[in-house]
Amino acid sequence: MKFMKLGSKKDTFQTDGNNNVRFVASDLASDIVVSIDDMKFHLHKYPLISKSSHLQKLISLSNEESVDEIQISDIPGGASAFEICAKFCYGMTVTLNAYNVIATRCAAEYLGMHETIEKGNLLYKIDVFLSSSIFRSWKDSIILLQSTKSMLPRDEEQKVVNRCIESIANKACVDVSKVDWSYTYNRKKLLEENGVESNQIGVRTRNVPKDWWVEDLCELEVDMFKSVIANIKNKEIQSNDVIGEALKAYAYRKLPNFSKGMIPCGDVSKHRLIVETIEKLLPAEKGSVSCRFLVKLLKAAIFVESEGRIKEALVKRIGQQLEEASANDILIRAPDGETTMYDVGIVQKIVREFLMKDHNSEIESVGGGELERIRKPGILSDASKLMVAKLIDGYLAEIAKDPNLPLSDFVNLAELVSGIARPAHDGLYRAIDTYLKEHPGINKGDKKKICKLMDCRKLSVDACLHAVQNERLPMRVVVQVLYFEQVRTAASSGTSTPDITTRGIKDLSIGSNGSSRSGTTNPEDDTDAVATAEELKALRKELASLRLSNGVGNGYKDGDAKPSMDKAVIGKMKGLLKSKKSFIKLWASKGGHGENSGSDSSESIGSANPEEVKSTPSRNRRHSVS
Repeated sequence: MKFMKLGSKKDTFQTDGNNNVRFVASDLASDIVVSIDDMKFHLHKYPLISKSSHLQKLISLSNEESVDEIQISDIPGGASAFEICAKFCYGMTVTLNAYNVIATRCAAEYLGMHETIEKGNLLYKIDVFLSSSIFRSWKDSIILLQSTKSMLPRDEEQKVVNRCIESIANKACVDVSKVDWSYTYNRKKLLEENGVESNQIGVRTRNVPKDWWVEDLCELEVDMFKSVIANIKNKEIQSNDVIGEALKAYAYRKLPNFSKGMIPCGDVSKHRLIVETIEKLLPAEKGSVSCRFLVKLLKAAIFVESEGRIKEALVKRIGQQLEEASANDILIRAPDGETTMYDVGIVQKIVREFLMKDHNSEIESVGGGELERIRKPGILSDASKLMVAKLIDGYLAEIAKDPNLPLSDFVNLAELVSGIARPAHDGLYRAIDTYLKEHPGINKGDKKKICKLMDCRKLSVDACLHAVQNERLPMRVVVQVLYFEQVRTAASSGTSTPDITTRGIKDLSIGSNGSSRSGTTNPEDDTDAVATAEELKALRKELASLRLSNGVGNGYKDGDAKPSMDKAVIGKMKGLLKSKKSFIKLWASKGGHGENSGSDSSESIGSANPEEVKSTPSRNRRHSVS
């Protein structure tokens, strides 16, 4: 640390017994008392008036009023800064450094210790020290800026602060090849990791990282940090990712438990100011900070109750790079007082922001005397859209575990990404199955609504095996899965598909009512008319026995990841689905003959409640069909 010594006389300031009185040990009795706060200084008039214009005025007034005490209540730096100035007036030795120089300078400015009073006065010496030493040292500049947080804002002080900020910003923008960087606490770790002996110089020749200055700026108060970062950005020398790294480091340092979503701790208003400052300093370019960091910042903004425009700006930024996020990242807790666990609405806003990037833009141009419209294609890549679709599938699977989640929230979010083509719907199926499991009281209409989100043709073999044995699915969905797996198997083997009419296929794929029977039964029941319960139950048992005989567990246990299937099991399943006789028998009751009545599609085959099955008239009618 740089320092400067002024004066040559011995320091003779002493304290009496009560510690609130300071005096100069001298043969001459003091003739003036200067009171600052609760401290009294017993001094001599002449040394003071020889270097301070302000003290000249105060002492002159005290002489006119025949008093020997003057009161100073608003001097910057308080009694400690005044004492340094007083010692300088006496010619005693004082030491200035980065910790006390700014307070001393402000006090000297207040006291009027200019060159017009005496050549080589305190202000001049301090300014020389700042320019020649402090502002040339990175660490001393940081310390000086930190020391200003307790100072009253004054014009002269602000000039010094601005010079210090400019000095720090300039150093942060210097080419790293010209930076003499201290490795400090990292040195030992680097030696161990690289196998370099302590007497070797390999570590010292290591390249300086571009963000070498970031950690030091995290020590600053938020207003000073804001000023330095803004100055660095204005120079347009540092890259946006380095500035983003500085903002990230500051958030982790200053916001309590930021990595885990904030916790109630300390001054909420201070934390709100930090969050809003970081948001305003974020570079405009996409990718300067990670999507995960932006989501954490949004969670913090919600926690500290930042104003709406801050949250809206973060939502927009997250939407611009949503493909980088994971399902856990966007699990944002619902505000206190809400019945649901997660804030699904804000995730819907984020997804809409993402999709807005892909909207076609229209450019109007004049050609041939007529107004023409030219459409530009969207800017989203297929890969990024697919990543977001999979992200939302995973998110839906997580929020589906909430027993209080309304179906509308689930369906609305799923429909936002329904236009994104993805090769497999296994993730969406898992989410739907989780929702059905956690909401056993869901009615038939809602079951139909949620299952329509899924395309059975895009389920993998593993998912098909699970679906045909899933008692939570409507039976229409089970038949759809069986049929489309049969079509896929036939296509891969080159054989013909079952003899099903084109109209029957269309009815099955769109879920329309294919029954020709009229009556007083519930139309909702008719729409789910499929094969008899015994037939589907037998097919499920046969599939299960195939899997058990090959030692394969349930590949789609609720919430588990998709496992790899035994090839023998897959082969046997495909062989089973190839059987035209079995499949047509299942199909005949649906579309071909129009003799079968619909039944409650929301009930699972093989229900755990046999009495309920027996007591359902529609099921009795279904069982009577041969």
